[in-house]
Amino acid sequence: MKKIDSCIAWHEHKIKRRDREKLKNQRGCVLWLTGLSGCGKSTIANMLEETLNKKGSHTYLLDGDNIRHGLSRGLGFSDEDRMENIKRVAEAAKLFVDAGIIVIASFISPLRKHRQAAKEIIGADDFVEIFIDSPFCECVKRDVKGWYKKALNGEIENYTGVDSPYEKPENPDVHLNMEETAAEEAVKMIITVLNNLWIFL
Repeated sequence: MKKIDSCIAWHEHKIKRRDREKLKNQRGCVLWLTGLSGCGKSTIANMLEETLNKKGSHTYLLDGDNIRHGLSRGLGFSDEDRMENIKRVAEAAKLFVDAGIIVIASFISPLRKHRQAAKEIIGADDFVEIFIDSPFCECVKRDVKGWYKKALNGEIENYTGVDSPYEKPENPDVHLNMEETAAEEAVKMIITVLNNLWIFL
């Protein structure tokens, strides 16, 4: 019997990515926000989308917690499950890019191999890595959900930054030092990068 994969063909469509981008007056891309829990990713992601929306840009925000209610429901936090989560998100983001959408992806994505996998799936030309860099002690202070406290007390396992590693990006496209940068200024810095990358046609 033939494998199912061998029976699946790729269908070319008349309307291409470039056609969709022309209608939106922008290039599709993925803005991948990475950093520890509590570093400010969600705050910046929301402010960034609001700013882009006011500019008339077409966006979609993929949030780590929200994704686990649907697309990645059932996945845990083992290294294998984290990788599978990132791969699913990257494949979904790639479809949005083909539609000409600016995707804001807010995910801890703790290991470099996770972020590299996402970059390879999405494509290097469409992937902008943004490191939201906040000290661990500040992230713990902002922990309104109390997860760090539980992890530090040994009540939960595999928590990034406590008993599970976070590997800082070595050469991100945007490095935001949140000890020195307010969220509003961080958003402005990201918008400047987008302008330099000719995201807006």
